[in-house]
Amino acid sequence: MSDIDARLANRILAGLVLGAVAGAIVLALGSRMPGLLAGAQWLSTTLFDPLGQVFLRMLFFVVIPLVFASLANGVLQLGELSHLGPLAGRTFTLFFANMAIAAVLGLAMMNLLQPGNRLDDETSARLVQEYSGQASKHLETNAARPDVTPMTIVDMFMPRNLFGAFVGNQRNVLGDVLPLILFAIFVGAAGLGLPKGRRAGLQHGLETVTELMTGIVRFALRIAPYAVPAMIFSVIVKVGFDILVALGLFVAGCMFVLLLHLFGTMSIWLRFLAGRSPRQFFRDIREVLVTAFSTSSSSATLPAALAVSRDRLGISPSTSGFVLPLGTTMNMSGTALYEGCVVLFIAQVFGVHLDLAQQATLVLLSVMSAVAVAAIPGGSLPLIAGLLVAFGIPPEGIGIILGVDRLLDMTRTMVNVGADLVTTAVVDRAAVAARA
Repeated sequence: MSDIDARLANRILAGLVLGAVAGAIVLALGSRMPGLLAGAQWLSTTLFDPLGQVFLRMLFFVVIPLVFASLANGVLQLGELSHLGPLAGRTFTLFFANMAIAAVLGLAMMNLLQPGNRLDDETSARLVQEYSGQASKHLETNAARPDVTPMTIVDMFMPRNLFGAFVGNQRNVLGDVLPLILFAIFVGAAGLGLPKGRRAGLQHGLETVTELMTGIVRFALRIAPYAVPAMIFSVIVKVGFDILVALGLFVAGCMFVLLLHLFGTMSIWLRFLAGRSPRQFFRDIREVLVTAFSTSSSSATLPAALAVSRDRLGISPSTSGFVLPLGTTMNMSGTALYEGCVVLFIAQVFGVHLDLAQQATLVLLSVMSAVAVAAIPGGSLPLIAGLLVAFGIPPEGIGIILGVDRLLDMTRTMVNVGADLVTTAVVDRAAVAARA
């Protein structure tokens, strides 16, 4: 993360604190001065909510083109690596397993802790009303939804009208983003059959679209230091202190499960798949982890990770030179975990129930969208918004967690980088065994 990005993230976090403190003061005084609370609620509805919506809808603008271009381009890039054979196969298998395990752990924590369910029924009802009744519409649709059958799964992923799915005209709850993801995969797979020059042109075009959409995200983030305090102030004066308690539990739960995945799951991988001592391994890479945490950038940490993998871990340059750069853009276990947690937390806040089948789908989508996340601060926000839409959850709810994203971003970047190094060690051991 550049100095400018770091300052922006700090301003967003400071804005969250400012908005929360201001909202708490108004609530505290509101019991004695009802006119003050009513005035703050009127000001929120008249001024602060529209400001927050400008920020959020700039993110919503880019969901469809960004998801499509990122995933299609990702498939094209995978195809170019197919000639590497067993090395690529092992690497991609471990990448997927790493992200899937992380996402499952995140959802397990959210189901166990249930921070979003700490709100009482009255508070949840106010949130549903505040966000245009989208959650109640979901509940009505979900109640009338037919049982999951092979045909309903086909309808979810392959509606008769593809573009109708994009604009939300499908009846099924998961009918917005799933067809788009499948279509992007098809486009990328079909692109692999193009002549080399035309395939390069397609990839260049998709990269251009991705860069344009991330540029719009950057525009939106410039508004964030003003929109975040406005949104959190509005939520607090309308909903009460309960939302702050739920948010605090969400942050604590995410931090715990992120560290559990890094030092728990990855220790098991090190012991049984890489044949290494977890304690010694994490001692050897501690400087890389600190760099990742402080910069919130996997790319900025890559040179240090490459040096440590060769000089301290004794990993062959051919393995580290392949796995680590690829992992920097694809092996996003911390991001996959976080995205699933955000979706389930906001679903709980709005009283939207996701059953086991939907949560299994969420694991898959979290893994796929984590691969497509742009390497910029806030790059995951449009994709998280897309996941919320896919499950019928008001995407505006993302504003609740935006201010605390900085701390969680630092932690999940550390998890991403640590998992990259562990995966590299596992792949290197398998490569040595194959050569023996």
